[in-house]
Amino acid sequence: MIPEFEVTVLGNTSSIPVHGRNPTAQVVRYHQEYLLIDCGEGTQMQLKKFKQKSSRISCIFISHLHGDHYLGLVGLLSSYNLNGRTKPLTIYGPKGLDEIITTQFKWSKTKLVYPLSFRETNPNEAELLLETNQIRVFSFPMKHRLPTTGFRIEEKTRLRNLIKEKVLSEKPSVEAIKTLREGQDFLDEAGKLFRVKDFAYPQGEMRSYAFCSDTIFDPDLVPHVKDVTLLYHESTFMDDQKDRAKITFHSTAKEAAEIAKRANVGQLMLGHFSSRYGDLEGLLAEAKTIFSKSYLSTQGETYPIT
Repeated sequence: MIPEFEVTVLGNTSSIPVHGRNPTAQVVRYHQEYLLIDCGEGTQMQLKKFKQKSSRISCIFISHLHGDHYLGLVGLLSSYNLNGRTKPLTIYGPKGLDEIITTQFKWSKTKLVYPLSFRETNPNEAELLLETNQIRVFSFPMKHRLPTTGFRIEEKTRLRNLIKEKVLSEKPSVEAIKTLREGQDFLDEAGKLFRVKDFAYPQGEMRSYAFCSDTIFDPDLVPHVKDVTLLYHESTFMDDQKDRAKITFHSTAKEAAEIAKRANVGQLMLGHFSSRYGDLEGLLAEAKTIFSKSYLSTQGETYPIT
């Protein structure tokens, strides 16, 4: 059975909560691994509203230190403390984030009952942040007004599903089965060769997800998001505001679509919408002129990465 891989959008507006949209936050789930990407104001309320298992979140990734991407963090960490969390939590984010959090707790005389650690991200080059048995998480640099990173989550090699009839008839050993599921042929002590192609179904392509918010239009992003299954890219403005997008180091929907096209991604999810837009269909229409497999992110929706 293929493990579930999905992203739930908790917030997708820029700067301020408006039009029923909250600041940026997403939960990415791979099987039983829960990751939080950005934590805008009100994120813990959104987690409850959309029935996300916040206690299972093991890592939080913060892209940069503009408030609409991290101001919900202290509240969430405090609630974990009040609820008696014991599971360790790691926060990956830019320089200064650890000082912000520890200063808040210092002056509120808060002593955490769970282990909390920080890892500073590098805004200048890509790096591997996290590797588990199932996934890898990379950061990569983006061009914004503050040091900012995007994140790429990749599925590692999955165990293959065996052809039941073949296993029952040939009866390979437990060691052989383990090796075959890992995608390797197995030669037993008697010299009998068990070939993966005979005993296991094809594995299929590995899935991946990339998160890009906030950034000016930047072709240098393309190698970092190349061929991902699903790309989330900020699309703060429509094309008639492209000069403002450039000044504020943001992107238009068309520019997001151009990155998606150049990177040959599977699908593009638009987000980080300016408060000037109540109706978002114009942004989607513009993106589709460049990249047809574009769609709008919607708060509360869970999107499979397939």
